[in-house]
Amino acid sequence: MKFHTLLTTLNPLVTVPTENPEITSVEMDSRKVKPGTLFICIDGFTVDGHNFVKQAVENGAVAILAQKEIQTTVPVAYVKDTQRAMAAIGSCFYQYPTHSLNLVGITGTNGKTTTSYIIDEILKINGEKTGVIGTIGMKIGEEIFEGKNTTPDSLTLQSMFSKMIEENVTTAVMEVSSHALHLGRVHGCEYDVAVFTNLTQDHLDYHKTMEEYKKAKGLLFAQLGNSFSNKNKKFAVLNGDDEASKEFTSNTQAHVITYGLNSKFDLYAEDIHLTNVGTKFTLHCLNESVAVEMKLIGTFNVYNVLAAIGAGIALQIPLNTIIEAIESMEGVPGRFQAVNADQDFTVIVDYAHTPDSLENVLHTVKQLAKGKIITIVGCGGDRDKTKRPLMGGIAADLSTYAIFTSDNPRTEDPIAILEDMQVGLTNDNITVILDRREAIKNAVNIANKDDIIVIAGKGHENYQIIGTEIHHFDDVEEAKEAILQKRG
Repeated sequence: MKFHTLLTTLNPLVTVPTENPEITSVEMDSRKVKPGTLFICIDGFTVDGHNFVKQAVENGAVAILAQKEIQTTVPVAYVKDTQRAMAAIGSCFYQYPTHSLNLVGITGTNGKTTTSYIIDEILKINGEKTGVIGTIGMKIGEEIFEGKNTTPDSLTLQSMFSKMIEENVTTAVMEVSSHALHLGRVHGCEYDVAVFTNLTQDHLDYHKTMEEYKKAKGLLFAQLGNSFSNKNKKFAVLNGDDEASKEFTSNTQAHVITYGLNSKFDLYAEDIHLTNVGTKFTLHCLNESVAVEMKLIGTFNVYNVLAAIGAGIALQIPLNTIIEAIESMEGVPGRFQAVNADQDFTVIVDYAHTPDSLENVLHTVKQLAKGKIITIVGCGGDRDKTKRPLMGGIAADLSTYAIFTSDNPRTEDPIAILEDMQVGLTNDNITVILDRREAIKNAVNIANKDDIIVIAGKGHENYQIIGTEIHHFDDVEEAKEAILQKRG
């Protein structure tokens, strides 16, 4: 594709150089540049791509997109915001792939990953080949690719969607983070269904206030467009039990499907019963009442399932197919995941890293517990500090014993993080063990028959970030090893 063709997707006031080279790839990382590449200079949080133009040209870049004055031997087009321009360039270069896919976007503080996996299961039972993008990584069919962020940058997204089309994917499901919405990473993504799970405290280190956080989430629904078409209907699937849904309903012209635990919603659940192996409830949907028995545990998972049902209905999947998928689904890695090593107590690993998600998990555990509840929890460094004492209080109040330990301290002092978690607490059931491995061993060693250990915060993650270094660490592996050591 010619350089000038790509530039036609941008503001007509962009300075267009005379030269018009053939572009065979587009990159924002100079290390990935090869002959024929258009290199886009992104001024990021830690690295400025304008400083790597020389390396990009040496690697074969034939054109540059920049927002600062640079000196180079290849043609340069200047724009006000390369991050914003990259979304348009990427969409054009990859032939607008989301025009050829059904695209489901899921936003909310908690439940995005689980909801995406449930929708994926529904689509597969419906006979479709799927793509999934989110916290756990990227998946095309059964092939898994590593992912860095919950929602990748706009160029990576368009590349992945293009690959999905090549692999005959019909529907893609993706988690859409508030950061991605605010930073424009999803510009160029044409969503058919937008799902909202819930809004609770998180990421205030970035958004500063809950109102700003809510506004960022609301962009997903506002960006569904402003026209109606029977061929290309847009749907917003909203958690009616969450106050933010009222504003999101006002933000969108799309058809709205509401869900929750109240009969005034389009889909609702009642008669919820939790067991050690799953959850039973009655689903009211499309003038039908259906008994559902699923392997996922907890009222919070009932909400996730209702969100997925709403998305399935928007995608015109038969209700019996949707129910079949829900009842057959085993679970999601790191989401209320049981660790089994022939012990006589229960170990649950969960990604709960917000006050609301931790409270949901522990309330569920309290309904199931016959013995003690031992909770291991920490908080991430370089992140929202205001949630630390909230999470500490929840763990202490809802557990028999709470063990505060290190999560991903990053560049913060891990001891200072643990001190933040204890501010205002007077509970006498708190133990502080800085080393996460030792904390898990301690919990296993004090656990007796019918006790439940909850290891919260990292879930599926198989690493720990200390300083700027990434170390292998897997809560599931560590729990199994501790159980084996206890058995001698």
